[in-house]
Amino acid sequence: MPTNIFHHQSPKALAFLALIAGNISIAFGPLLVRFADSGPIATGFWRLALATPFLFLVGRKFGFRLTSVKPHTLAFIFIAGVFFGIDIIAWHIGIFKTKLGNATLFANCASLLLVIYGVLAARKMPGKWQIVSVVLAFIGAMLLTGQSLELSPEHFAGDMLCLGAGLTYTVYLLMMIRVRESTESWGSLALASAVAAAVLLPASLYAGEQILPTVWWPVLLLAFTSQFLGQGCLTYALPHFSPLVIGLALLLQPALSAAAGWLAFGETLTALDFTGSLLVMIALVLVRKR
Repeated sequence: MPTNIFHHQSPKALAFLALIAGNISIAFGPLLVRFADSGPIATGFWRLALATPFLFLVGRKFGFRLTSVKPHTLAFIFIAGVFFGIDIIAWHIGIFKTKLGNATLFANCASLLLVIYGVLAARKMPGKWQIVSVVLAFIGAMLLTGQSLELSPEHFAGDMLCLGAGLTYTVYLLMMIRVRESTESWGSLALASAVAAAVLLPASLYAGEQILPTVWWPVLLLAFTSQFLGQGCLTYALPHFSPLVIGLALLLQPALSAAAGWLAFGETLTALDFTGSLLVMIALVLVRKR
């Protein structure tokens, strides 16, 4: 069994904690992307490039060895990295081309796709409490993002980019679920991040973006929170839960993005925002207890 940072604790309880902590860390990423003064693709490159060496160090400490990774697992990691790189390109550009509500809603289509995949993979309908959890979670997500959704020709390109980001992120997660069946989490994430960084750097150069930021704190925080802590915790948690549970946990991000917008930009939180957040939290409690 792969060694991991939570080895000496209760695996299931700490995996759920890691799943929640990972989504909390990732949720604040869009704010840091907007604060960064490098190009959106270049910002994604720095997110990965700065975090990858530390991911390798942690992975090595907990037993990851490249020579022990099977060839078919390396292929899954490579595919995951390519799709993760495409996801970051589409997401980072999209959040500048549409409303934040649109971006959050379309990018989180991964939640719905993972829930559908989980049902199909299990080849049976979810149980009563799982169905209740799914319904509550998606009602909550729609309350959070639906009131700020604004479809218009002006936002069409950004909406499609964010939708594409959600689709490619789904592929990335499904590949990493396969990878984690036999591989340590931190090292495998480091390899996938290195592949994604190799996609992002030439893409940012081709786009003619500013590569070096003049202010480094946004990209440093992005690397530590969204990539090292966020994706690190999420990757650790993947083999411990079904895709259905992972998909529901992703819906934490709209709730937290709304809170981040309130804290950073003074965006008003309505009763619908609070109700939506509460429904998502209740759904996670219910699906965890089951």
